[in-house]
Amino acid sequence: MAIILRLDRVMADRKISLNELSEKVGVSNVNLSKIKTGKISAIRFSTLNAICEALDCQPGEILEYRKTDEEP
Repeated sequence: MAIILRLDRVMADRKISLNELSEKVGVSNVNLSKIKTGKISAIRFSTLNAICEALDCQPGEILEYRKTDEEP
């Protein structure tokens, strides 16, 4: 996949737990965990907006584009 999720990195930088972010965003721990681990194929803009608001960050801090032929 060319889009890489960096939610775990931003959460660590902000020192926020999955449970705390889940409460602030209004998304279940299970769904937030899937976003955190990159085991999703889509994310709603409303969810991305809520995450960015809770973490005081920009979408570009959470999402990274990498060409499929690039090394990780």
